[in-house]
Amino acid sequence: MSITADVHDGLHADDGALPGEHPGRHPNPVIKVHDIAWLEFEKPDLVRTAAFAVDFGFAPTLLTPDELHLRGALAGSPCVIVRRAPRTAFTGVAFRADRSDLTAVADAWGRTVEPLDEALGGCSVTTRDPSGCRVRVVADVTEWPALPLQSVRGPFNFGGSQQRSNEMQRPPRAPAVVERLGHVVLQSNRYLESLNWYLRHLGLIVSDFLYYPGQRSRGPVMSFIRCDRGSAPSDHHTLAMTLGPANRYVHSAYQVCDLDALAAGGEYLIDRGYDRSWGVGRHIQGSQIFDYWRDPDGFLVEHFTDGDRFDDSVTPGWAPMTASGLNQWGPPATADFLGVKPGRAALHEFTSILTSLRESDNEFDVHRLLGLLKVARS
Repeated sequence: MSITADVHDGLHADDGALPGEHPGRHPNPVIKVHDIAWLEFEKPDLVRTAAFAVDFGFAPTLLTPDELHLRGALAGSPCVIVRRAPRTAFTGVAFRADRSDLTAVADAWGRTVEPLDEALGGCSVTTRDPSGCRVRVVADVTEWPALPLQSVRGPFNFGGSQQRSNEMQRPPRAPAVVERLGHVVLQSNRYLESLNWYLRHLGLIVSDFLYYPGQRSRGPVMSFIRCDRGSAPSDHHTLAMTLGPANRYVHSAYQVCDLDALAAGGEYLIDRGYDRSWGVGRHIQGSQIFDYWRDPDGFLVEHFTDGDRFDDSVTPGWAPMTASGLNQWGPPATADFLGVKPGRAALHEFTSILTSLRESDNEFDVHRLLGLLKVARS
């Protein structure tokens, strides 16, 4: 007798913490930020960057020879700021908070509250996290009014609910309109130190922890972290952090309206000659439907839709980190997405491994390297 195995058996790991494991939040944070505001980059060719941004679904609000601001369709500040520089680099992340919070965090950091430039408005406090990433907390920034949103392509015919007749479903092959910035993922060789810094200073809380298979007793190596808005739900993760040999940007994610917009927008990007890194699929932690792309400078960016939202009552989940555990459905994670595709990026990561292993002032040791290699092979 043949037995059909459930391919999802063990996939949705919803284990809670064991006694003594990381609680996933600080008992008395300095402030609680409301949301991520924007990401900052440097790139040598702003015209090329703007062309990709429009094809990806952003709306430019500022383009000068030295600076590019990109926004989503929802009301708010720009969600990406790019400044012209000789080399491509990720330079920092900004979070939104109340004006009174800026004074509190400025005192904690030994910094001053300073005005932002005229194009952004408002003010900020700036420091660096333990990994060296520049972090701003901003308030009272200029809010752009909402733009027309991409409409959900209903009505739909599902099983017993047949709502469409004598008309066809034809989502346009056009850019998937970016609605807002959802999250950024950062890699750190001081992962736990950096995680605790964000929980203490910005009041973020952990939605899910991942650990290397066989190394749970050594603690987590990745965390999906959300804003603490009390009883009001927030995105499953606004910031995700993972342990690795180098301190670097991994990817950022931008919300679109639905699967049709995401998939048709992906076909548009293929027609325009851009490279899909991985997708389309649905994640486990966060549940987002995703599609990953490489911009012309090699940075990884994600369209997503239908993500989870948690309030402050949800405690962290714990699961092993595996390549096969990154998605519920869709194609397997690619070598490009995992960072093991032969090329300049993989060579740089290999060099970073050697450097981290030679140094003692970071968390990436031989045992962690073995765990990381096991993940890539899974």
